Amino acid sequence: MHTKAPTRESRRDWIKQAVATGAGLALLSTSQPASSTSKDTTNSTTPPNFEVPVGACDCHVHVFPDETRFPFYSSRTYTPPHASIGQLLDLQDSLRLDRVVIVTPSVYGNDNTATLYAIRMLGKQRARGVGVVADEANAEELAELKQAGISGLRINLEAGGVTDPVVAAKRLKQAVSLVADQGMHLQIYASLSLIAALEKELGALPVPAVFDHFAGAQAEKGVSQPGFDAVLSLVRAGKAYVKLSAAYRSSTRAPDYEDVAPLAAALIKANPERMLWGTDWPHPGKPGVVAATDITKPYAVDNGRMLNLLGKWAPSQELRKKILVDNPKEVYGFA
Repeated sequence: MHTKAPTRESRRDWIKQAVATGAGLALLSTSQPASSTSKDTTNSTTPPNFEVPVGACDCHVHVFPDETRFPFYSSRTYTPPHASIGQLLDLQDSLRLDRVVIVTPSVYGNDNTATLYAIRMLGKQRARGVGVVADEANAEELAELKQAGISGLRINLEAGGVTDPVVAAKRLKQAVSLVADQGMHLQIYASLSLIAALEKELGALPVPAVFDHFAGAQAEKGVSQPGFDAVLSLVRAGKAYVKLSAAYRSSTRAPDYEDVAPLAAALIKANPERMLWGTDWPHPGKPGVVAATDITKPYAVDNGRMLNLLGKWAPSQELRKKILVDNPKEVYGFA
């Protein structure tokens, strides 16, 4: 049985113990670059206004440790600011969360080293990951990733600019061939139009599909926007999960994103057993006009306020437990 997240004092004791064994030296060395003087704004947090259930999970975060040890992909489209494992633990503490899913972001290409490092430091009892692999990846590589705590593979069609359903279907088929024997899922970041075009193929997948960030739906267009009905159909049939995450990517109406509520309500009503929740910490920003190698300022997000939105979308404790605890346990294989 999982207990509540450790206090800062108990976490310091854990770090000391890790240092004694040699494991914690790397954690401490990546907690904050010596040259960094900027204030960390990624963890601004309003306290949760509901009882967060034991075993609650943030199903979508990234980590960006020391770039000298975990270099970025040379063809990346942006450069994120530092986001350490220590900062992630602070976020977990402040939101009273016990589990976390770390997703390999596009800035690392298909290099999962930073994600695997974070899982190892946090432990598989607390952390799982979603990885990215090269086209030539084989079953042995997937088995090693699974053993290290990777529960699924991410297909980032949105960041890759994939709009052709034929190309996307080919990538889906290739990914399924890798994960099917490992008991892993596919995490898919795609536009609504592409999801709608692939509805038949997605509905026939032999592995779970998880859509990022409201499946790409835009709040201002409402529940009748083209493609959203395909998402609801897949969710209703139990063929796909959706992350109720990164509301700021669906709406510009900060800080409470009221226009996202109808999307959340429709998804939860379609099938609450297929809902997940995540912060998208540390909220990587859009490249804009800066060069890819310039540090991109993240979105300014109050993570606690985002969690409290779930309290509105899922008003009962039973429903929140399903979304925060039971569903992540099923998808990511937490004990």
